[in-house]
Amino acid sequence: MLASYLDQAMEGAVYEIIEDENAFWGEIPGLQGVWARHTTLEGCRRELREALSDWIALRLRLGLVIPVIAEIDLNLIAEPT
Repeated sequence: MLASYLDQAMEGAVYEIIEDENAFWGEIPGLQGVWARHTTLEGCRRELREALSDWIALRLRLGLVIPVIAEIDLNLIAEPT
């Protein structure tokens, strides 16, 4: 479930070239605070996925709501069964 969420969220990522810094910027719209910056596009993608993973872990730990993506609801992980 987590891997699928990461994959689906990354599919929605947007990237920009920061010309004056010779770097790439990436973010995932709708997931506030999930962004990355790196000198290569591939490095930016790796860092963005890591930022997303850390963001999810923090939100789960703090009991904060995680947006549902592609009908994958990670909030169910934190709910007692």
